[in-house]
Amino acid sequence: MSISEDFTAFKGKIIAIDGPAGSGKSTTAKLLAQRLGFTYLDTGAMYRAVALAALKQGIAFSDSEKVAKIASQVHIEFAADKTRGQLTLLNGEDVSEAIRSPEATAGSSAVAVHPGVRREMVKRQMELGGKGNIVAEGRDTTSVVFPHANLKIYLVADLKTRAQRRYLEAIARGNQTTVEEQERLLEARDKNDTGRAASPLTQVPDAILVDTSGLTIEQQVDKIIALARQTFSARP
Repeated sequence: MSISEDFTAFKGKIIAIDGPAGSGKSTTAKLLAQRLGFTYLDTGAMYRAVALAALKQGIAFSDSEKVAKIASQVHIEFAADKTRGQLTLLNGEDVSEAIRSPEATAGSSAVAVHPGVRREMVKRQMELGGKGNIVAEGRDTTSVVFPHANLKIYLVADLKTRAQRRYLEAIARGNQTTVEEQERLLEARDKNDTGRAASPLTQVPDAILVDTSGLTIEQQVDKIIALARQTFSARP
């Protein structure tokens, strides 16, 4: 079955997915975009790229002025790859794996608290999503980046489920950790994301809550597609 037959009502739409770390945003959004034939806008990868650039230059994540300057200067883009899916490029270099390191992961949340960094990244994200046919995910996509998205989803999962997911991801990348350590990291991340002054993580009133605790990735994607069909068919 072709995309035009299945997803005609989806054409030109923006689907924005928010939620805390480990709730399944990235994998769900990526697979959803593939099924719809949409562009996957990984906003989190952009902050990770800024953090990685700061690491490479020896700039402290807490240095708001210098990190904001890095954010304004770096070139971040996404490129399709037949075997690896979507790649993240930083100044032309493939950093798809490097931005998933523990250091870049911790740094992404640290640099994201700076208003100057967020302003620059949000501006770029809005430009990328201007033509629609986008599945965007992050921690402020429904509230700040795409407040007029055609469908807003807020993914959640209990802490143990999220920690288990992060543990398995880390082990798969060869990083040694424990579920307990991931729980501590997620608790700190949640506090940072919800407590920051600039674009804090929040569920906006018109976002649909989807608890992924007991769902597989495929079930999460199916659920969002069903919600999209229902939402788009009900609107002009």
